[in-house]
Amino acid sequence: PPSFASSAMDLAYVCEWEKKPKSNHCPSIPLVCAWSCRNLIAFTTDLKNEEEKDLTHMVHIIDTEHPWDVYSVNSGHTEVITCLEWDQSGSRLLSADADGHIKCWSMTDHLANSWENTVGSMVEGDPVVALSWLHNGVKLALHVEKSGASNFGEKFSRVKFSPSLTLFGGKPMEGWIAVTISGLVTVSLLKPNGQVLTSTESLCRLRCRVALADVAFTGGGNIVVATSDGSSTSPVQFYKVCVSVVNEKCKIDTEILPSLFMRCTTDPARKDKYPAITHLKFLARDMSEQVLLCASNQNSSIVECWSLRKEGLPVNNIFQQISPVVGDKQPMILKWRILSATNDLDRVSAVALPKLPISLTNTDLKVANDTKFFPGLGLALAFHDGSVHIVHRLSLQMMAVFYGSSSQRPVDEQTIKRQRTAGPLVHFKAMQLSWTSLALAGIDSHGKLSMLRISPSMGHVLDMNMSLRHLLFLLEYCMVTGYDWWDILLHVQPNMVQNLVEKLHEEYMRQNAALQQVLSTRIVAMKASLCKLSSSTIARVCDYHAKLFLIAISCTLKSLLRPHFLNTPDKSPGDRLTEICSKITDIDIDKVMINLKTEEFVLEMTTLQSLQQLIQWVGDFVLYLLASLPNQGSPVRPGHSFLRDGASLGMFRELMVVIRIWGLLKPSCLPVYTATSDTQDSMSLLFRLLTKLWLCCREENHITEPDDTLIDECCLLPSQLLIPNIDWLPINDGIISKLQNKQLVRLQFGKAPGLIGHTVSSQFDAFVRAPGQPKIDHLRRLHLGAYPTEECKSCTRCGCVTMLKSPNKVTAVKQWEQRWIKNCLCGGLWRRMPLSYS
Repeated sequence: PPSFASSAMDLAYVCEWEKKPKSNHCPSIPLVCAWSCRNLIAFTTDLKNEEEKDLTHMVHIIDTEHPWDVYSVNSGHTEVITCLEWDQSGSRLLSADADGHIKCWSMTDHLANSWENTVGSMVEGDPVVALSWLHNGVKLALHVEKSGASNFGEKFSRVKFSPSLTLFGGKPMEGWIAVTISGLVTVSLLKPNGQVLTSTESLCRLRCRVALADVAFTGGGNIVVATSDGSSTSPVQFYKVCVSVVNEKCKIDTEILPSLFMRCTTDPARKDKYPAITHLKFLARDMSEQVLLCASNQNSSIVECWSLRKEGLPVNNIFQQISPVVGDKQPMILKWRILSATNDLDRVSAVALPKLPISLTNTDLKVANDTKFFPGLGLALAFHDGSVHIVHRLSLQMMAVFYGSSSQRPVDEQTIKRQRTAGPLVHFKAMQLSWTSLALAGIDSHGKLSMLRISPSMGHVLDMNMSLRHLLFLLEYCMVTGYDWWDILLHVQPNMVQNLVEKLHEEYMRQNAALQQVLSTRIVAMKASLCKLSSSTIARVCDYHAKLFLIAISCTLKSLLRPHFLNTPDKSPGDRLTEICSKITDIDIDKVMINLKTEEFVLEMTTLQSLQQLIQWVGDFVLYLLASLPNQGSPVRPGHSFLRDGASLGMFRELMVVIRIWGLLKPSCLPVYTATSDTQDSMSLLFRLLTKLWLCCREENHITEPDDTLIDECCLLPSQLLIPNIDWLPINDGIISKLQNKQLVRLQFGKAPGLIGHTVSSQFDAFVRAPGQPKIDHLRRLHLGAYPTEECKSCTRCGCVTMLKSPNKVTAVKQWEQRWIKNCLCGGLWRRMPLSYS
């Protein structure tokens, strides 16, 4: 019996096109797809129009959390699309076609469901067979064997890697490289002013047909191109390509590298068995010395992995005597050596390579035991019988297998014969692994998109801790790189949440202060997304989002303060404010205020007035927190974690002081409270109670319980002030929480599912506005009414809603809004919402 587990992969969801009588989406041939580091998937279909009898070549872009919300665009390509490539930031997409046209797509208004073609290049009438963005010189190495180390720098190290081309000052130049069927290589460079410089050169003097090609990069800044004419009896050729800019023109130099013949063609038993090379891929874009080849016939395939090595050239004894070879003087040559090969397999229909930059050398074929089940080590092969295998990327040994709907687990011959006659089998024609290799997207011969989970333990019964360690390691990787971690959440079960959040916090606290500061908001967003997955931690999601909002408000309001004299000492007014507020622990707001230089707080009246909504949120939240102190025994209430969080309470205290000073300048910018007595000074009352609470927990290691008098005073608050309703979070309409029970979810493109089987939604109801209730702009804190008339955008991850167009003209508010142009508070991308979203 096989040693690999079939439980390693299962279907999370499938999404298909609605069948229409007049026009239908059919899979394009060839079908291509690409998966970005922001978890956006792009793929192609051809739109058949019955009446006009013509094909429209479509590009579709989905976010994996809302697969039904597909953005479909008529690509404008006149011939079939042959390549799709995301850039390293996941915000731009290249498409190339069989007529030599290349188009670059970018987001309109930074919306993940709105794209436009901005620039492009072409080699007229020459089909593009390979396409890649130029390398930007950023390369991380993942050290799986050090996943227990405390320092992120040891687990993920920067590798010295040169960009393909640099501008003045060493800044990487953006652009793309493509290889065409007639053996041309074309490079386009994007100049900072938006112009495109394009140059085209022949790969070698004897131009020959290129059926398959791939592009990789070397650490020295060169580009390596691999080509094959499609026949296994011809050699696979390799070329070095150097790109430079001379006199404002792009210059390309090419050089021939050693070539290879596939092993199966030199093996007498298999000599003519596999006439065609069907797949040719470098193992990774930045691994130009390892290549994967697949040769096939009508029914079967064989896969080989090759490695380029430096080898010493043996020198004949006669020459040895004339001039002896000493030590390093031995002449070296580059030579391709086969690393591994599979046995005869079913016919391969698609290959997906891992994107995790795990540092592996050829000697690592026998990787340490605990890492051999690490998903990032495997590449995926899809077969014509509908099955998918994951094999080790160097040894090609089987790690996991998935049996599709039409492929049967190995059974007797009769069933197989019956199946063969049943008609064409459904299989994946294009496949992509996610950036952590924990998910696999496949598009089949009916144009249906399938999302597969790949177990972090590869289906082996590892102890729970081992799986958690894998997930934690990959969460840290996403935290350091800024990649989206949706595919990791696919594997988080409710009983893991508490453990993961604690471990993630421990690892974060071990890093140095500078790194902690850089990652401070990302870790909060990560904890929020994890807490959403368990009903016992759902209230903490609200706390984490409020914390992100507080950090942002604190930064923005402090940045508005200006030193009175330009030659002031090194501390900014914001830093001085923090220092004075933490030093002076007085409970009287006016006594703290006296110690500040009030001239640093002078702002224009219009600016102060425009900040009123943000100031109101601070005031409301402080009141809500203090009023909820008496019943703090219940952690299911939002706001609970703030009552023990000295740092956040300290921030609120600073903001109250700033607001108090601004209130002297313009009273109408103060937060509005509904008080029972006219004479009461609500701000100083709240500041007094807030300071007492803050003093209980300002030192993390020495937290004391609030005394009875403070609790009694907080009990009286509801009789003195009207406690506001805090708008917590919009309802989460994503797919992730519907996938936890491991039941397959069936979806349709263009049709949002109901909130089916949402286990967590009942807990959410306490914090969510019901349909028909007034909506709120979560970032501007403006009320939009029950049925908003303004176009809005919502975050693809946390569901936060905000207006698309700014209603404000004031610079300070513009500065606040600029923070959220590209991403939400939590780092998620925006998507445009239909006007009828209410």
